[in-house]
Amino acid sequence: MFKRFLLQFALAGALLYTGYKIGTRHQTVHAMSNQVFELRTYTTLPGKLDDLHKRFREHTTDIFKKHGMTNVGYWVPQDEPLSKNTLIYIISHESRDAAKKNWDAFGADPEWQAVQKASEANGKIVDHVTSTFMDPTDYSPIK
Repeated sequence: MFKRFLLQFALAGALLYTGYKIGTRHQTVHAMSNQVFELRTYTTLPGKLDDLHKRFREHTTDIFKKHGMTNVGYWVPQDEPLSKNTLIYIISHESRDAAKKNWDAFGADPEWQAVQKASEANGKIVDHVTSTFMDPTDYSPIK
């Protein structure tokens, strides 16, 4: 059930990112030829979700842009217990190879390293992260 939830958000984010208008059922949106979407789910340690939101809001999304990542959308689950410790987002990269380069550059960025260190001054924020790279299906409104 949680996987279905994530996939629904992935599709919604992809559609919003590409400018697809909900309600125009026959519209097809074309993504860049090698573009890949990445669905990421962060699970925080207890009481740390607000710290993660602050880090993303104030720093992370801008650093993503700096390294060629496109912010598609960010969500939190409505229902407990996930609403207390989960951030779900979709970013896109020009290709799967670009994704690796983007993440490597992001991780090595001194700005990111300083932000991470400062935001974790009172303890680690993230317990674990899952990542899924996605391509649209042949019947998807985004192709």
